[in-house]
Amino acid sequence: MSESDQTQTESLRHRIENWMVGQMPIIQMHGGESVVRKADPETGEVVVELGGACAGCGISNLTAENIKSDLIMDFDHVEDVRVKVPSSGDHGNSTVEGGRGGELQYGGGETGHF
Repeated sequence: MSESDQTQTESLRHRIENWMVGQMPIIQMHGGESVVRKADPETGEVVVELGGACAGCGISNLTAENIKSDLIMDFDHVEDVRVKVPSSGDHGNSTVEGGRGGELQYGGGETGHF
């Protein structure tokens, strides 16, 4: 991946992270967490993982569907959105990545992300 491609990818990822914070505050208010795992401007593919209290939440599938449709409508380059929602597990960071012990990480260690 060229430096320009990487910059575009990071820019799209950053914009989607900011969108998630601004458009989906209900996730954080209910003890959930999210992280953008992939944002490819070339293919239009985006992968978002939900964790925390989203694991096993009865409305997490509705939240996932809202994220999918809203991202496609709000971002011209986004064509395919996958939202991973763990079905069960504890309600902490370990639920991100389907309970495989992943931690929420977003390059640069920005604060205020849920």
